[in-house]
Amino acid sequence: MQSCSSQLPLLTPRHYSYSLPRTAAAALTFLSLLLSRHLVFTTVSHFTLQPSAHTQSSCTKGAREGGRRKAGGVRTEQLEMLSFSHSPIVSYLLWCLVLLALASSNGVGATAKPKVVGSGYKLVSLVQLPNGGGLVGYLQVKQRTSTYGPDIPRLRLFVKHETRERVRVQITDADKPRWEVPYNLLPREPAPPVTGGRVTGAPFTAAEYPGEELVFTYGRDPFWFAVHRRSTRQPLFNTSAGALLFKDQYLEVSTALPKDAALYGLGENTQPGGIRLRPNDPYTIYTTDISAINLNTDLYGSHPVYMDLRSLAGRGVAHAVLLLNSNGMDVFYRGTSLTYKVIGGLLDFYFFAGATPLAVVDQYTSMIGRPAPMPYWAFGFHQCRWGYKNLSVVEGVVEGYRNAQIPLDVIWNDDDHMDAAKDFTLDPVNYPRPKLLAFLDKIHAQGMKYIVLIDPGIAVNNSYGVYQRGMARDIFIKLDGQPYLAQVWPGPVYFPDFLNPNGVSWWIDEVRRFHDLVPVDGLWIDMNEASNFCTGKCTIPKKHQCPIPDSKTPWVCCLDCKNLTNTRWDEPPYKINASGQTARLGFNTIATSATHYNGILEYNAHSLYGFSQAIATHKALQGLQGKRPFILTRSTFVGSGAYAAHWTGDNKGTWENLRYSISTMLNFGIFGMPMVGSDICGFYPSPTEELCNRWIELGAFYPFSRDHANFASPRQELYVWESVAKSARNALGMRYKLLPYLYTLNYEAHLTGAPVARPVFFSFPDFTPCYGLSTQFLLGAGVMVSPVLEEGATSVRALFPPGTWYNLFDTTKVVVSKAGEAPVRLDAPLNEINVHVYQGTVLPMQRGGVISRDARATPFTLVVAFPLGAAQADAEGAVYVDDDERPEMALAEGQATYVRFHASVRGRAVTVRSEALMGSYSLRAGLVIEKLTVLGLEGTGKDISIVVDGADADAAAVATSSPYFAAGGGAKLQGEEGEGVEDSQRSVEVDVGGLALPLGKSFTVTWNMQIEA
Repeated sequence: MQSCSSQLPLLTPRHYSYSLPRTAAAALTFLSLLLSRHLVFTTVSHFTLQPSAHTQSSCTKGAREGGRRKAGGVRTEQLEMLSFSHSPIVSYLLWCLVLLALASSNGVGATAKPKVVGSGYKLVSLVQLPNGGGLVGYLQVKQRTSTYGPDIPRLRLFVKHETRERVRVQITDADKPRWEVPYNLLPREPAPPVTGGRVTGAPFTAAEYPGEELVFTYGRDPFWFAVHRRSTRQPLFNTSAGALLFKDQYLEVSTALPKDAALYGLGENTQPGGIRLRPNDPYTIYTTDISAINLNTDLYGSHPVYMDLRSLAGRGVAHAVLLLNSNGMDVFYRGTSLTYKVIGGLLDFYFFAGATPLAVVDQYTSMIGRPAPMPYWAFGFHQCRWGYKNLSVVEGVVEGYRNAQIPLDVIWNDDDHMDAAKDFTLDPVNYPRPKLLAFLDKIHAQGMKYIVLIDPGIAVNNSYGVYQRGMARDIFIKLDGQPYLAQVWPGPVYFPDFLNPNGVSWWIDEVRRFHDLVPVDGLWIDMNEASNFCTGKCTIPKKHQCPIPDSKTPWVCCLDCKNLTNTRWDEPPYKINASGQTARLGFNTIATSATHYNGILEYNAHSLYGFSQAIATHKALQGLQGKRPFILTRSTFVGSGAYAAHWTGDNKGTWENLRYSISTMLNFGIFGMPMVGSDICGFYPSPTEELCNRWIELGAFYPFSRDHANFASPRQELYVWESVAKSARNALGMRYKLLPYLYTLNYEAHLTGAPVARPVFFSFPDFTPCYGLSTQFLLGAGVMVSPVLEEGATSVRALFPPGTWYNLFDTTKVVVSKAGEAPVRLDAPLNEINVHVYQGTVLPMQRGGVISRDARATPFTLVVAFPLGAAQADAEGAVYVDDDERPEMALAEGQATYVRFHASVRGRAVTVRSEALMGSYSLRAGLVIEKLTVLGLEGTGKDISIVVDGADADAAAVATSSPYFAAGGGAKLQGEEGEGVEDSQRSVEVDVGGLALPLGKSFTVTWNMQIEA
């Protein structure tokens, strides 16, 4: 949904306190400003301002600078004027400030002596547990220091090879348990309990602890550890260059890296440099409601995992590292090193051996949870807008898409359907229940779906049943023994505690009650970082109403609030770079000293809030009518993909945001959340017509494809502009033909974690030019999307790994890439996008349509792509079909069918065959293959033979009409830049039409190619 930018009041000491400059240059700049008559408008990137609780965020939701409310403090370029008087005392104090700045806690000046944060630990004992239980050791601090707090004197080390490809290294307090991600939220193998005493086991004195793929090594004094590959001894992680630091609220560990390693992940953030991490960019991980337009800033999700891809002797080799920790952290990537600075919890590392990118995500998701299966309709097109003020507007939108013949599967409501923005309610005037139910009956009969938004904040209102039931069950997060008071769209709210079993059961019941009221087909959980329009400890005001009646700015804090600065949880000793400017951890969210169930601190559990809500919502929807849930969440954590889809938050309708959307989408595939997409055409402000054309062309190939906009922006449904409607019919038309392929990728993701949308290096890890490629991507293993991302462009320079690539919109347009290192210039008129299929692929397609329910019942075409002119080649593919209403996505007789396809050419003999598993579902559904389209072979076919389930087609009484051959037109060959375009008289396509092969039966089709003179 929504947010806004901060409109600043006059800055006075009542409103702000300074955080000190971090370098000498910054301090001098700061000093020169303060010694002048006034502090004028300027940009000083080395110091920031910390908003107090009195500062109120305000904006026009996206009308100008906004989008969503920025929950991350105030940018320095937004400074208002401050006046200072000249005096010797002021000058003296300011010089003192400079000296203090040079030794400030999070950085030191160029001439200042660095503070000693810690001296590391030494290993004093190490034993091996019986029955493959791993190693347990104890560490003793070498020299105690007080910076960022006292060192924890004794640590417990636990190492275990949990699988063939995964090793865990956990370091925690030896004498008392510390906070860690709850096992009931993220199930995993337990570590031994912390006992404070000795552990029974055999003394371990070897220098290495090998597993099947990975080897753990260590040093004793100072203690360090490393992980390397057993087969090649390639180091993956090595902490020997820096001291291990472990305090209650400050943990630090570093690893060395080769300078040519390509790193990906560490999110969620918007990365302007593309998917490959850039050295010295900031990587702060802490869930925050700050618009995705902010670059290199902690955003809605917490994913402290990275993939490392290295080219070794011409072979791309990948592994991944997860630090499973929900506390806030800064990660400093310097190119040859990577350092974690974490403000709590423990060090719980998991190393995944790979060695291919696909193997990495397979191993990673096997540990954190496989991606959730999505219903088939979720891969259709979605339309939403914040500002559909009544039901008649929604009905008009559906009719507009129908009249324009643009595909549409799902219509959404933001909070417009609610009564005064209260969850689980309907506006009785604008969305009266009888009329809404009649509308839903109509669209459900057509095969369409309906989804609405729910925010976590529950309105404090004694006449509101949801609130009453929550209070009766005591399920809200607390501060000082009372429910924590915050403000979001309905005004004063309490936040449910999803770590509380009673909170989960209450939520499940409220979802059930709402579904009885309105039979929605999915839920959208938003603002769940959690977002708060106020900061600190708040009370309902006595001198004015809150919410303010008829307010045009309901996002402005109207509660009476004060900052919380008296606890180490609200003011930790080390300040992470929250919101890109070391904002307070509790700024515009739940106070970090608030408590959850069993006294769990918000300080520790903050980044788990959206994750825990997604789990509770999944349980609720799964219990309704036994259907497969669909949940869209904004805030995510490690493992969220097992329950929900994600959209990338509030973006801008700009060409830059169009480009950024690709990297964020690809990152979430690595994070184990393959169902992801961005707001098409931008959440705010108004996109240009050209931009919206290009965005729907790209967005049609996001795994999750939805147009969404801000109420302050002009309407931007795809039918508003005729040129955009044309682009939508073209791009979405292709998407709907590819729905069986996308749904099969969904199945594969659920089985192995394989992303739906992937970086090109996933299929071509040896091809180093694609390691940083962020302007193109793959769908599955072999469909390349190459969008236009620049204003005014009518062509695109695309990089193609070596081989043959066929344009799916016009298969006579063929790219033959040799070395692959030079880009290919492709024509891209306004209404066209380039989508290519790679050689070696058998691609299942259908006829398409405007609603997925109808499109999925149409006959199939198999597109078989061979290398151009091949005399000997193979291709393969697969398709999965099922009853997508089932909660589980598993191959079962009568409920699903999986078919593998194999094709080969040997000289002039061509064979296409299938292997159908559990075919009865497809047979009952009447699914058939009507055509084979074979690419790359010259001529036409003759002497066809068709065998189904081991018998001649006629003898098996298969309804096969007269098969025929048809040759395509001449090829237009496109090579790398400088090679030009070659027109050829050779045909590159032969169609075998007139078929009716049952999808649920195995078949073999053979023929010979002939070239006519």
